[in-house]
Amino acid sequence: MEKLSTDNLSALQPPAKCDPDALLKDIPFAAFLSVRLNLAGDKLTAHLPFAPHLIGNPMIPALHGGVIGAFMEITAMAQLALHGNFDHIPKPIDVNVQYLRSGKSLDTYARAVVKRVGRTIASVEVSAWQENRQSPIATLQAHFLTG
Repeated sequence: MEKLSTDNLSALQPPAKCDPDALLKDIPFAAFLSVRLNLAGDKLTAHLPFAPHLIGNPMIPALHGGVIGAFMEITAMAQLALHGNFDHIPKPIDVNVQYLRSGKSLDTYARAVVKRVGRTIASVEVSAWQENRQSPIATLQAHFLTG
C-alpha cells in the first residue's frame, strides 16, 4: 500500500460507521500520535495517550501545540465521517485553534460536535481536555469541504 500524504486525504474512503478505528488506518500522523477512537452510541471520544516524543517544551513539560491541534483536527474529521455518508473524507478548509492552557504530560481526550452540514461546507467544533472535561486545554472550530 502506498503512503498517503496530506495532499491526497480526500481520496480516502470513509469506513462503515460501526468501526471507528478504521477511520484512522489511512492517516499516518494519527498512527504516529497513537490516536484511539471510542464510540459509545453516537458519541465519539478521541484519546491521545501521552508519549515523551509529543512534548514541545521540555522545561514545563508541555505537549507541543501542533500535536494538540492535529489531534483535534483528526477528531473533527472522524466525527464528521461518522456523521455523514460522504464519498470521500472531507478536506479541512479553515481551522481555528484556541489554546487555553498548557497540555500537561498526561493523556488527552477530545470530543467533536458537528454544528452544521451543508451542500458544500460542514462546520465542526472540538474541545480537548486532560483531567476534567469542564476545563479544556484547547478548542477548535473548523470548516470542511464536503462537496
